[in-house]
Amino acid sequence: MRRYLVWPAAMIWPSTLPTCAFLRSLHESREEDLANNISKWKISRLRLFLYIFIFSFTWYWFPGYIFPIISSLSFICAMNPTNVVFSQITGVNGLGVGTVQLDWNSITAYLGSPIVVPLWAQLNILASFVLFCWIIIPAIYYTNTWGGKSFPIGSSNLYTSEGYLYNISCIADKNSRLNITAYNIYGAGRMSIMLAVAYGVTFMALPSCVTHVFLFFGRDILRTFNTSITSTMNDVHTKLMAKYKDVPEWWYTILFSVNFVVACLVCHFGGLMTWYWMFLSVIIAFIFMLPTGIIQALSNQQIELNLVSQHIAGYLMNGDAKGNMTFKVYTYQIQAQALLLISNLKLGHYMKIPPRSMFTAQVIATIITCIVSLGFNNYLLRSIKNICASNSVQWNCSQLQIYYTASVLWGLIGTTRQFLHNSVPYYNLFWFFPIGVFLPVIQWFFVKKFKAEWLRYVNVPIMCIVISNLLPAPAGNFPSWLFLGFVFNLFIKRYASVWWGRYAYVTSSAMDCGLAFSALIIVVLQNNGMSFPNWWGITGYYDGHLCPLSYANYSGVIPSYKTT
Repeated sequence: MRRYLVWPAAMIWPSTLPTCAFLRSLHESREEDLANNISKWKISRLRLFLYIFIFSFTWYWFPGYIFPIISSLSFICAMNPTNVVFSQITGVNGLGVGTVQLDWNSITAYLGSPIVVPLWAQLNILASFVLFCWIIIPAIYYTNTWGGKSFPIGSSNLYTSEGYLYNISCIADKNSRLNITAYNIYGAGRMSIMLAVAYGVTFMALPSCVTHVFLFFGRDILRTFNTSITSTMNDVHTKLMAKYKDVPEWWYTILFSVNFVVACLVCHFGGLMTWYWMFLSVIIAFIFMLPTGIIQALSNQQIELNLVSQHIAGYLMNGDAKGNMTFKVYTYQIQAQALLLISNLKLGHYMKIPPRSMFTAQVIATIITCIVSLGFNNYLLRSIKNICASNSVQWNCSQLQIYYTASVLWGLIGTTRQFLHNSVPYYNLFWFFPIGVFLPVIQWFFVKKFKAEWLRYVNVPIMCIVISNLLPAPAGNFPSWLFLGFVFNLFIKRYASVWWGRYAYVTSSAMDCGLAFSALIIVVLQNNGMSFPNWWGITGYYDGHLCPLSYANYSGVIPSYKTT
């Protein structure tokens, strides 16, 4: 993959640029900094980094500890919080119209830093968000399609046909497998309209990605098939990196083989899933590695394999939630971790780190990270009271909620029962697969036939990404992300381009670093029983960010489990 995703100059990997700016700021001397400065701003990058770091560190104490409600503020909804429709439209957990986020952590949680995402990608995200979230989803919901009014407009929970929360203990046996008799009595699950649309658009993402890459990058891929780093010296970085000894392919082959065998053993002896499904998991991840990698290298947006892996496993392991989630996790993580390591190779490419040193560092860092992450996760689970509870401010684990729902839909109930044999015609969502195939073809035809070059910047896969992130990401997360992105990449880049080129990535990196240090201290304090005293700025967070009815269905009822 290096010849396709690392060596070519066009593969930018925007996520690496703030790190490059940060490292350069640390190691660049005052004289070098002044020599490279052509703007009227004489402050050094390191000094600006320190100022923004201090600001970010200080500010996060408010949304992260003292005043959590400002992390996502439904201030328009607060004008009339008792109106259900108004709350659903303007609430953070509804459609998010007019919501404001004053928390860098919340803004960057799902789409990354808006500063590093190119403007053309942000315009695609804006168009998709407005079209689906503010037009299509409310149109479907308020016409009561699929009985959607019985549920909140945007929720990652699963519901019964009566509008209650779906209780999986009523359909699962003691081994977490489906009890067919109990399921036939209890009934199939129902999804909120936002979740259903998000699933449909996610179905469209992968086929559109493959088609888009084939049509617009196919020739480049074929041209670089047999190239080496010495024959792709198309920029200064590649010329300099060609002087180092490259990492032999067999190093990666041996490393992969060892880990693959270990994964098969874990699946088999751990009772997670039948070990030979690992072969299929690897094949799926490998097939989509290149097209999804190209999209991520250009736009900083990743198309994940979560849904396609669950969909396939839903047929293969029908009724087995544990097996389904294991297959999903391995497939997704193989792709995600491979692309992460490739982005790190691009970072080493930019910073002129010898490839063999980079390989060694990646292996050691991965081993250390696995140990530390496992230990820290166990520590959090044992030490934090009510972790992942819905009323937890810092630890509500919204990402895990969608995993839980998916394990029930695709694993426990299964693809066939939930989508093909359901009284609600969710099978119509599968039409998004062929739509995803043909939309890039139509785009490519217009580009070639009518020389509409501006259409090259329309990117269907990226338009799908933002909707696939709806739930666990609340819709209210996106307006502030888009606003900041346009401020930096449209206005500042256009009217203060020299400042943007010198300081934009430093700003992004400093915000991340300040937030990380502040969050670490807050975690230590909270885990030692030193939480901030309850007051309106905290309790208002529990009430839906001043908009409690954004959690409600059309009748104003917040769903709960049915009591018998």
